[in-house]
Amino acid sequence: MRDRPSLPPLSHLQALALGLLRSGDRPGRLVREAMAGYGVRHTAAAFYQMMARLERDGFVAGRYEAVWAGDQQVTERWYLLTAAGERAWQRTQAFYEAIGRAADEGYSPA
Repeated sequence: MRDRPSLPPLSHLQALALGLLRSGDRPGRLVREAMAGYGVRHTAAAFYQMMARLERDGFVAGRYEAVWAGDQQVTERWYLLTAAGERAWQRTQAFYEAIGRAADEGYSPA
């Protein structure tokens, strides 16, 4: 019997967020907007809680940057994918690819 891959280290939403950061650091606002383009509709609080967990786990590094919004200066949270985040994203991708290959080969869990 073929070895089954272990569960991925990331949820599908976490994998999406990290995948969007693979092209470079960006503000959380743009990550959230990009995720909405994939049909994810989270409140800002839920999104930033998820990002805080990814930061706590060492998958992203965050920083604050002052930006101007009209005539007012605001602080924006930026995120950068870490090496650990890239590895977690790759392990998650490999898990789903293995599932796809198993399905293509007619794998049965029994």
